[in-house]
Amino acid sequence: MEIRAYSELYIEGAQNILGHMFDFALNEVGLSPDDFAGRFVVSSYSKQFSRGNVTYVAGKTGPELARLVLAASGYYGHIPEDIMFIDRSPEYWGGWILAYYQWLKDYPFGYILSAVPFSKLIEMHNIYHEMDIEHVVNELDRRINAYYPETALRRHRLTCGLSQRELADLSGVAIRQIQLFEQRQRNIRKASADTILRLSNVLSCDMEALML
Repeated sequence: MEIRAYSELYIEGAQNILGHMFDFALNEVGLSPDDFAGRFVVSSYSKQFSRGNVTYVAGKTGPELARLVLAASGYYGHIPEDIMFIDRSPEYWGGWILAYYQWLKDYPFGYILSAVPFSKLIEMHNIYHEMDIEHVVNELDRRINAYYPETALRRHRLTCGLSQRELADLSGVAIRQIQLFEQRQRNIRKASADTILRLSNVLSCDMEALML
């Protein structure tokens, strides 16, 4: 069951909007990368964006979205007129990549940016901006796996106090399959919906919570 955050029809526009949002907030408003990224993560707009709400992934410009985020986070500094440059800055590239990776993996923005702060994402620009995007995806996967050494499945299983055998017996999912998921040798996001549902029912969590 390969999950995407929302329809592929919107991804190019969403990348452009998030790229311009970060470019405007950092280069025109003057906020630091991780300050503005933190404001975005805690806002309702990040959640609406990650779910593919067309108002935000298609219906706003980057500067418009930046203004909404700043207002929601209680920012009272000067905000200049909306500006969007043709040239692509490292800050734009960071937002562009962030939008793509979130769409591809369907991870919450906070989950991604905790492992790879936006300032570090910008630093990747010099090395990766001319490479195929899959190279960036692979590097972000590596960093996220290093930051979160345990899979969500293992964390939820241990929280419930279950062994792999007990989880297998209660869910009807083969113990070897559970082991492969926890060792990241098999991608749980590609498992059948029935498999994930069985596991989530036993672990008393949402199906989406096991896909991190």
